[in-house]
Amino acid sequence: MAQDSRELVVLITHGTDHELSSVAFTIACGGLTAGMRVSAFLTSSAVDLVRRGSADHTHVAPLDPLMALMSDFMARGGTIFACTPCVKARGYTQEDLIDGVVISGASAIHERLKTGAASLSF
Repeated sequence: MAQDSRELVVLITHGTDHELSSVAFTIACGGLTAGMRVSAFLTSSAVDLVRRGSADHTHVAPLDPLMALMSDFMARGGTIFACTPCVKARGYTQEDLIDGVVISGASAIHERLKTGAASLSF
């Protein structure tokens, strides 16, 4: 792929109780495989996905287990942002979240969208 690879923002609003969280991370990993720069922005109940231990037992067959998808995503350079107000509303702190998750407001995603990133919402 060209050096100026496209960027993708994946907005996720569902937690471990919904298959769309696994679908979103499967597609996000696919974007990385395709050579895209990919960020996931978690809002609402999706911030629960990155609370330590929360996604450890979520598996929507035939997809990979959710924690494996998220770990693979971050290991390959994907960035996970957790919405600041959503994190605060649940009383979470950085220590409650898996390593590598960035607590950030929507401006992190707006900057990517302003420069032409594609977006998908789940």
